[in-house]
Amino acid sequence: MASDDRDGAADVDVSFVVPARNEGDYLEATLASIAALDTDYAFEVIVVDGDSRDETVAIARDYGATVCQEGGSSIAAARNLGADRASGEWLAFVDADTRVRPTYLTELLGFVEANGLAAASSHCRITGPLRAKLMEATINHVFSRLERPVLPGFNCFVHRHAFAESGGFPAVANEDTAFSRSLSRGLPTAYCPSVLVESSGRRIAESGLTGTLWHYARLDVERLRAVG
Repeated sequence: MASDDRDGAADVDVSFVVPARNEGDYLEATLASIAALDTDYAFEVIVVDGDSRDETVAIARDYGATVCQEGGSSIAAARNLGADRASGEWLAFVDADTRVRPTYLTELLGFVEANGLAAASSHCRITGPLRAKLMEATINHVFSRLERPVLPGFNCFVHRHAFAESGGFPAVANEDTAFSRSLSRGLPTAYCPSVLVESSGRRIAESGLTGTLWHYARLDVERLRAVG
């Protein structure tokens, strides 16, 4: 893993960008999963802190991550700042409550290169209550089959040049959907069929399935209004 001083670092294949605000309860497991990757690819981890008041920054530094301060304006801004500071040829956006499988880099890099893709996601597992499985099924079997697949922000793997060409994550609701749509207008994207990440179903646990779906539906209406 790259250290905080990246000026003298060797070439980096992949930069993990992890936005985090008061994520002390989840971040350690995420960073531990990245540290445990079984890969020969060189990678770095950039945690973009949104003015946390807990142990988020200390945990990030304990794992050797580069810490950037964003101020907490939005998750889109945090992801874009992390991308700007990244050294890798590929950018791997994961959330602070997402754990990657040991084969994540090897399988996903092999998938995008074999298929000539600019970006990809993969099948996922959503932990938590049983009703989280409906969200999991939607991501794995609906998002992945769209003509222009939605690449969830918690599991988005994109070439840095494609990211720059697309303009990054826009400052709109459901920014990952808007980013996916913009990216796939002119560049190939797809889903790797392997389950390569696990993400927390905490929103579903807190708000219930109906409340969660309503939350994202409202955000998507806002997104559509913002982008016309």
